[in-house]
Amino acid sequence: MSWSQVFHTSCLVLLVHLLCLEAVPISLDKTKVNQPEDKASEPPPSVDTGLHYDRYLREVIDFLEKDQHFREKLHNTDMEDIKMGKLAKELDFVSHHVRTQLDELKRQEVSRLRTLIKAKQDIEGGNDMAVDHQALLKQFEYLNHMNPHTFEVEDLDRLIKSATNDLENYDKERHEEFKKYEMTKDHERREHLKSLDDEGRKKEEEHYEEMKKKHADHPKVNHPGSQNQFKEVWEEADGLDPEDFDPKTFFKLHDSNGDGFFDEQELEALFTKELEKIYDPTNEEDDMVEMEEERLRMREHVMNEVDTNKDRLVSLEEFLIATKKKEFLEPDSWETLEQNQAYTDEEMREFEEHLAQQEEDLSQKASDLQKQRDELERQQEQLNSQKVELQQAVEHMERLKTQKVEPPPEVHVEGNAIPEPQGEYHPLPLGHQDMSQNHPGMKQDNHLQNQIPHNTQDLSQPRLQDLPPGHQAVP
Repeated sequence: MSWSQVFHTSCLVLLVHLLCLEAVPISLDKTKVNQPEDKASEPPPSVDTGLHYDRYLREVIDFLEKDQHFREKLHNTDMEDIKMGKLAKELDFVSHHVRTQLDELKRQEVSRLRTLIKAKQDIEGGNDMAVDHQALLKQFEYLNHMNPHTFEVEDLDRLIKSATNDLENYDKERHEEFKKYEMTKDHERREHLKSLDDEGRKKEEEHYEEMKKKHADHPKVNHPGSQNQFKEVWEEADGLDPEDFDPKTFFKLHDSNGDGFFDEQELEALFTKELEKIYDPTNEEDDMVEMEEERLRMREHVMNEVDTNKDRLVSLEEFLIATKKKEFLEPDSWETLEQNQAYTDEEMREFEEHLAQQEEDLSQKASDLQKQRDELERQQEQLNSQKVELQQAVEHMERLKTQKVEPPPEVHVEGNAIPEPQGEYHPLPLGHQDMSQNHPGMKQDNHLQNQIPHNTQDLSQPRLQDLPPGHQAVP
């Protein structure tokens, strides 16, 4: 791409496409043109560039436009200055208030990108992995990720270059998306036919051919950007006599934001009448996605024919030059989408092979997940069984505690009385006296004392009735 194209596309993004500038009024022939009603001045709606950082881009431009110094430089910057990056360097002279707002915008944008990165990681199941935000932010070339806090000259320069490049590839990416849409729709129709019996398949095919024929039966479509097409808008939309068609007046009427240029949205609005000939949202056979693609094709065609400096804008001068060309006065017929299939048979074959591989991969993943689920259920059953066994063991221990034999009741002794023995008394043999009496210094065990039978006799002497015959007690 030449520096001239870079410059003009940059101007589109930063100078004209997103800024609302006043255009010099064009004198009209009041005898031929109906005067439009006076309306309250309202700012034109913001143009969505379709970029994923569109909001950030527009907000940066809005804040830069508020600075008087930068706005003056904006109008006085030539191609060479853009080439050398002098416009971005003018950021150093922007007021502190605007710079502070730009800093905050950049911090919010970095935070948004980090949130997107984290969300993508969560979806992919990488919650346990550390995220290197600095490495991942490198893919977003429109800002300087090494400095996430302040908006500097490099950020403005990156924003200009990235928007330029991305806008150039935007149409190409949209065409690819539409091609996938068409192939998917056709693939689903074929799969549906396979699920029907012969009679149902025949009826479905007949209905499909009937809808195609009905859709193709529409009035002739004028070549986009031709004199006939613009005259039809002049007559039906503007309510003017087609014999009085004037290109300069037409340009003024349809330059809705008054900036002196036809941008892409203003051009696309000119094709509404042509699209209404082909598509009706109430008709079964008309696809509104295809209608928007048709609008896109028309706009691209006019841009390629009229936009000579490739800045994605049509100036009044470019428009007037185009109205003098043969393509404007005697254009070829315009082939609509139904006459131009969006994909080839080879592309359709590769697409279906890719879908089949995706289905196989998904089936394998589903099988693996089912195995994991079965294993988890088996482990859960084991845990439940162990839990039941543990509960039974605890209940058994509780029953044992309740069945334990209680200790005998405590015997209360009053004074020095000796409690009666609970069981049968066996006297000591002869010569076995209580050692505690022979040794006064020895302390008696309280437990032993409790075991002494309750008797008034001196237990140190055996009882007479307990002695064998012939054995008398020694005094």
